Amino acid sequence: RKGCDMSICGQPKRIIEYGHHVIIYEGYNKTVSAHMKEGGIYHNQYGHFLHEDFVGKEYGQKINSMKGGRNWVIPMAPTPELWTKSLKQRTQILYQPDISLVLSFLSLKPGSVVLEAGTGSGSLSTSIARTIAPHGHLHTFEFNEQRQKSAALEFKQNGMESLITCRHRNIVEKGFPLVDGGVDAVFLDLPNPWEVIDSASINLKSQGKICSFSPCIEQVQATCE
Repeated sequence: RKGCDMSICGQPKRIIEYGHHVIIYEGYNKTVSAHMKEGGIYHNQYGHFLHEDFVGKEYGQKINSMKGGRNWVIPMAPTPELWTKSLKQRTQILYQPDISLVLSFLSLKPGSVVLEAGTGSGSLSTSIARTIAPHGHLHTFEFNEQRQKSAALEFKQNGMESLITCRHRNIVEKGFPLVDGGVDAVFLDLPNPWEVIDSASINLKSQGKICSFSPCIEQVQATCE
């Protein structure tokens, strides 16, 4: 699976290396992420942890704070579920109960091609990537340029650049670009999804599906009409 970190898309890696995105367990219901780099230091309320003390260790092994400290953390291999819990929330995100329904209702499977409007923090995007791996592709669009750049960087750090293309584009104003061969599914997380239904439909294959995630019934009614 070229370009796909196995810990995200399938079988977890066992040994931590520089360049890995690691999920760090600090305690009950408290996880954060850290990108391992030479000379890096991870700080939390329990102390300072050198990245070099993580590298070469197995995932799941306790890492003690520097200078012989008694405090410890546990590095875990990233999965979409753990990533959702530990990512930096730039927007409101979808969590696993909703994500599982979206993936199921869209009938996603390995090899599926998907359009997404509203990348946000990349929580759903990461779960989609694992579902469609190793030969599928997600084209995801975010209207906020800074959020798009942050999400694209995290996708790359998590080894998903072969599965996800993340672009800066206002889908409401410009619509979806045409995708060669069409797409199997479209996911919309927009305040006014009814304005892009026509653009999405043009890209859909004959048996393709559209899912729109909206918090208000008025949005749902407008989209269905």
